[in-house]
Amino acid sequence: MRLRIPPALRERPYRLFWTGMIVSMAGSQLQLAALHWHIRDLTVTANPMALGGIGLARILPVFLCSPIAGPLADATDRRRIVFITQSAMAVCAGVLALLTFTGTIALWHLYLLTALQAVATAFDLPARQAMVPNLVPRSVLANAFTMQSIAANTGAILGPVLAGVVIATLGQGWAYLFNALSFLAVLLALSLIGPLPQEIRHGAKLGLSAMADGFRFIFTRPIMLSTMLLDFSATFFASANTLMPIVARDLLKVGTVGYGWLVAAQSIGSVTAAALLSQVRALRRQGPVFLAAVLAFGAATVVFGLSRNFALSLAALIFVGAADAVSTIVRNTIRQLNTPDSMRGRMTGVSQLFFQGGPQLGEVEAGAVASAFGVPFAIVSGGLATMVVTGVIIAKWPQLRNYDGPEGPPKN
Repeated sequence: MRLRIPPALRERPYRLFWTGMIVSMAGSQLQLAALHWHIRDLTVTANPMALGGIGLARILPVFLCSPIAGPLADATDRRRIVFITQSAMAVCAGVLALLTFTGTIALWHLYLLTALQAVATAFDLPARQAMVPNLVPRSVLANAFTMQSIAANTGAILGPVLAGVVIATLGQGWAYLFNALSFLAVLLALSLIGPLPQEIRHGAKLGLSAMADGFRFIFTRPIMLSTMLLDFSATFFASANTLMPIVARDLLKVGTVGYGWLVAAQSIGSVTAAALLSQVRALRRQGPVFLAAVLAFGAATVVFGLSRNFALSLAALIFVGAADAVSTIVRNTIRQLNTPDSMRGRMTGVSQLFFQGGPQLGEVEAGAVASAFGVPFAIVSGGLATMVVTGVIIAKWPQLRNYDGPEGPPKN
């Protein structure tokens, strides 16, 4: 197959934004991996609940802020929102670095600053996701989301690998400092892009009434609702990332570098799958592809939970990442193509409750189950539960099983 330049990257605004996001996401993933390792160090013993607590700190702001964040992305310049949120996250990372360098860092600092970053993320995600259709023609939107997956997962490969090396050679504080500096790439890209076309809802109300519009929009469309429920369920039950320091240190007996590769493994699979999909001109039978990907995600999670071999664990995580990338690309394309521009912020605000809430609450669930029954049981049972839920949703919504879009977005 002859390789071609993905059509989304031929659009200058998207190309600038995409490049900046790779750098920023690498920094964010570097910090997240370092954060989990830092918590494991500060708690002295392998306490799954201490690690699970970081998921709670990351998801509570999403639930609190989404009623405002989604409607705000429809009523305000999305590019400006992303500029502000990325700047705020840079400041939080800088404070983490300062506290670590001065030796005054405590566990509660990690939770507090993670929560503050999560507030910024809650406003960032609806604006950033809804901005993508403003950067490219509609005809290449699916390719743009494929490239988004590549950017996110390239960063998620580089970040954890760098985290292992940086922590081992320079120290924990440098991981946070590098993340703070990485946000400059996005800020520069946004400055170069300039103003973007957007259907702004002037005089629109913010808050719960506006968010209710997003819920009504989603709950009256079976394709949208079924993909979101499956997204939430899979990531809730199969969120094993927060347990990775314990898996690396206490089960597989590897150090920080091995830990970095374990955290990066899913993203290696994701980038590989997304790179292959970027060469596909038209992905057909999206519903069956999406469902097969989620089932594969659950099965690979089970293999990872049973493994006690480093190479097998890496392979299972790579497969988990590949399956997750396919499901993410398909579901994002389905949602954006079936949503008018004036509704995209509210739709994404609601959907982030599902795709953020699942993995973050899943970290708490994984920590609780691991504390009660052990880390392997938490991982294996999560993978099995994902497969069971997928079967239930297939039976409940046959529209998803038969989906072969894309349809155009509904009229305003």
